[in-house]
Amino acid sequence: MSASLRIARLTAQDRAASARWDAFVLAHPQATFFHRSGWLRVIERSFGHACFFLYAERDGVIEGVLPLAQIKSRLFGHSVASLPFAVYGGVAALNDEAAAALEAEAERFARELGAEHLEYRYLGATRHADWPRQDLYVTFRKEILPDEEANMLAIPRKQRAMVRKGIKNELKAAIDPNVDRFFDLYADNVLRHGTPAMPKRYFQALLDEFGADAEVLTVTAADGRPLSSVLSFYFRDEVLPYYAGDDEAARDLAANDFKYWELMRRACARGLKVFDYGRSKQGTGPYAFKKNWGFEPQPLSYEYRLFKRDAIPQNNPNNPKYQLMIKAWRRLPVGVANWLGPFIVKNLG
Repeated sequence: MSASLRIARLTAQDRAASARWDAFVLAHPQATFFHRSGWLRVIERSFGHACFFLYAERDGVIEGVLPLAQIKSRLFGHSVASLPFAVYGGVAALNDEAAAALEAEAERFARELGAEHLEYRYLGATRHADWPRQDLYVTFRKEILPDEEANMLAIPRKQRAMVRKGIKNELKAAIDPNVDRFFDLYADNVLRHGTPAMPKRYFQALLDEFGADAEVLTVTAADGRPLSSVLSFYFRDEVLPYYAGDDEAARDLAANDFKYWELMRRACARGLKVFDYGRSKQGTGPYAFKKNWGFEPQPLSYEYRLFKRDAIPQNNPNNPKYQLMIKAWRRLPVGVANWLGPFIVKNLG
């Protein structure tokens, strides 16, 4: 007689269970960097949100995981999602029984908490065709070729010319030991776009938690001035440039193109296979930039289980009701924006 399946909840203090969880995630083909147990500690400590990292096990063997976090905000609503601050998430399981049991427990949690909706951010195929879906986002993923020059030639001609312009401008790239230079460029960049910045402590927490699997690469001008920076994640044979920022001078010097080429070049040298350019909203500048690099968009269909809502929430800059706020935010001094931003962005997820 086979043992029954058990649903358990991971805690931030249980390092032994975290190690078992991460071993499962590393081996599961549908799991992503955002399924790693470290997100529980980062989200709880950086933002104070309650996390519910659920796993299904039988005879002490994990058969599925589901990372969840709650965001409760007067301004943006009450949600449980897999996973806030992540572009991918949802269940990663070995079988349908484990997946169904995890989702049932997630729904029970969400209803007991009084959440207005439950959200799953799947990278691959959706699990619930009858649930409402958000089709605003796409992701860009492409193979890294084994030869450096082949990767250069795979970049479309106009964008390749920008990379060569950055090289000609004698730009340099270096790995930073902390987030200082990155944060200054990031905060300035998001302010120009009229959106609040994540707190600096959050980015440092990512480096502290994920160690060698989280890295800051900063591009400088010939005179040493920081121009562009990116915080990337590494997972299996993939590199994921995730947060980025730049100086206003970066475009003229082709620093952003050089930055991503340098990241790709280094990933190629490490033998990595996939460059995950990340999520973008359709019809935006970042969407066009990634397409110009020869990456094809892949739809991200996020699934929603609505409890106290009639429609999917639109907590993103494309929502017309936020336009006045965005325009006003751009006029704030950077110090004020950096102080106020974390109180807002923590509730966006």
